[in-house]
Amino acid sequence: MDIGPPECLKTALSVTPKLLMGPGPSTSSPRILQAVRQSVLEHTDPDLFKIMDDIKEGLRYAFQTKNVLTLAISGTGHSGMEAVLSNLLEPGENVLIAITGTWGDRAADMARRYGAIVNTVSSKFGTTLKLSEIEDAVARVRPKLFFIVQGDSSTGVLQPVDNLSAICRRYNCLLAVDVVASLGAVPFYMDRWGIDAAYAGSQKVLGAPPGLAPISFSPRARDVIFSRKTPAPVYYWDMKLVGRQWKCFDEDRIYHHTISSTLLYGLREGLSILADEGLEHAIQRHRTCAKRLYNELEKIGFELFVENEDDRLCTVTTVYIPDWVTWDDVALYMRRYKSKNASKLKKKGFRSH
Repeated sequence: MDIGPPECLKTALSVTPKLLMGPGPSTSSPRILQAVRQSVLEHTDPDLFKIMDDIKEGLRYAFQTKNVLTLAISGTGHSGMEAVLSNLLEPGENVLIAITGTWGDRAADMARRYGAIVNTVSSKFGTTLKLSEIEDAVARVRPKLFFIVQGDSSTGVLQPVDNLSAICRRYNCLLAVDVVASLGAVPFYMDRWGIDAAYAGSQKVLGAPPGLAPISFSPRARDVIFSRKTPAPVYYWDMKLVGRQWKCFDEDRIYHHTISSTLLYGLREGLSILADEGLEHAIQRHRTCAKRLYNELEKIGFELFVENEDDRLCTVTTVYIPDWVTWDDVALYMRRYKSKNASKLKKKGFRSH
């Protein structure tokens, strides 16, 4: 052989367990770790189909929806964002994107790549958008789709989304919400609130390994997908095809791609844990723990980035580091206790959960 086996691969892998305290992924529970250790199943095995059906039911519970087109895409939360934008928008169509942090900017970048005409409405980082600001922008732009993030992990802001559908219906536009950092930890009622598309990430509140993106489309959004003038631009995220693989329609299953059975095991177990605890209890637990964290951080001199407590996302807390502490001090302390958080704000602060 021209190239020999790498020395680094001549020993078995060993990973030191760490407490993950950044904006994601989360530390998986023993139940989830045990689930992903089970034998791999072939992607057309009826036993795997049953697991996929369980996941659909669990996701309908998590999203609080009866949407038929509810499943988990192979990929991270970014793939959920891509799937929503690429399926609901066609070249030359208007989209309005709310920017309350990094993920609004990311969505705008993606939408431009699909040929959409991108318009934005922005808040000062660390604050939410007012309802009047959103309505003014929707009335001005008249978009086909309004996209907004409920819980922005880059800023730690919780944006209210419960009263947006009336505005969107008034101006005949779809409403899409990113719930990657919030699903399962804060109230979210997809059907009751009239939301047309939403997506999350398996590795956040659900505590499963990264690699799957729960996603759901309303009947209104599904009609848009099925009446496109042009094919969905990305085969991998074409919801007409992925939906058939997940048996979301009254048609036979098809082979679309090879789904990771082990990732499905982990997500199914994460949803099982959520069902065991109950959404109401999970939401209250996150709220209680976050409040406790805020109080203790402020006691020792830390300043919270999001000033208004009602605007704080309970899953990700953004904190300024006091003048008497450096980022290197914080990072060293976290490493000493085999914990991990995330740097932000140019070493003046950090994000944790």
